[in-house]
Amino acid sequence: MTQKIALVTGAARGIGLATTKLFIEEGWQVAMVDRDGDELAIAVDGLDEAKPFVYDVSIPEQVTEMIAAVKGAFGRIDAVVNNAGVADFGPIEETDFARWRRVMETNLDGVFLVSQAAIPSLKETKGALLNIASISGLRASTLRVAYGTSKAAVIQLTKQQAAELGEYGIRANCVCPGPVRTKLAMAVHSQEIIDAYHDAIPLNRYGSEREIAEVIVFLCSERASYVTGQVVASDGGFDSTGVGLPALRT
Repeated sequence: MTQKIALVTGAARGIGLATTKLFIEEGWQVAMVDRDGDELAIAVDGLDEAKPFVYDVSIPEQVTEMIAAVKGAFGRIDAVVNNAGVADFGPIEETDFARWRRVMETNLDGVFLVSQAAIPSLKETKGALLNIASISGLRASTLRVAYGTSKAAVIQLTKQQAAELGEYGIRANCVCPGPVRTKLAMAVHSQEIIDAYHDAIPLNRYGSEREIAEVIVFLCSERASYVTGQVVASDGGFDSTGVGLPALRT
């Protein structure tokens, strides 16, 4: 059987790197895309079934070059995981257009550009698109006017892709991570913030990068062959519960 190829953006760290490693465990090869070449070189070291591609998904010309380079290296693309994103938070009244565009150009434009460029390859393989949004695209929160709006748009984009690309056998789904125990999150989240998240999440903890990767890889696999247009919140129950009442817990 022909080995499948996944293209993962934002693959140098966090959920992207965890997803890369899980794809490899499942027998895939991976095109690891990131604009941080130094970090990508560290991440790909020792991953024999992966190749690094240093490109910025927010720049149309680079996206075109990137898809051509991946096809040249592997010959096919079976799944695209649009994971690259930036988290630039701030109060709504302090969010100027420069900040807005900085978030949108990667979080939304990048997903659109990579998906559009990959469609011909995914038609050939009847492949899968998997977009990473966020719990912030499902529920509003402070300091996230640009970030949350970009992720809500990714959710709608996913549904459009599913509706229009299904006739080619291409599936499109979206994963919305809740709070995840990444190095970055742990560096900026105070104990007060951590406690507040735990109180609001029914599972009473942060998720792990590996737990998010498990959902991503499943949705890209043949095990999810009849699943498309779905938005899966991998969030410990955060979205479904709304405002938690920890005082009422037993």
